[in-house]
Amino acid sequence: MTEHDITEISIKNGETEIELKRLGAATVVQTAMMPAAPAPAAAQPPAPAVPDQDAGLVPIRSPMVGTFYAATDPDSPPYVTIGSQIVEETVVCIVEAMKVFNEIKADVRGTVEKVMVSNLEGVDFGQPLFMVRRQ
Repeated sequence: MTEHDITEISIKNGETEIELKRLGAATVVQTAMMPAAPAPAAAQPPAPAVPDQDAGLVPIRSPMVGTFYAATDPDSPPYVTIGSQIVEETVVCIVEAMKVFNEIKADVRGTVEKVMVSNLEGVDFGQPLFMVRRQ
């Protein structure tokens, strides 16, 4: 480019585009690939219906970002486990945020069917912690 005093060149080949620009003594190279059009999908028979095991389950979500604690301390049993019967006021876990330990209540009546996070795991706002079959 310098030898022929070219400051800009653009090359297109199908869906590939290469653009070179010379800025002073430096040369800038940009390459852009256009996404290929998706291939037409072959006709496939529909997948057999599988019952959704989560159908009818209600999540208990984290109200904040923090660290999930299943129990008050490492030597204590977890607040709830799979099969635990809970009511709205049942404390199901603790979420620690900024050194404050917040008890999380169920706010639903039912049976704990799934525990979605592990002890000491970081959780996000709105992340499901437990799945409950409502009664």
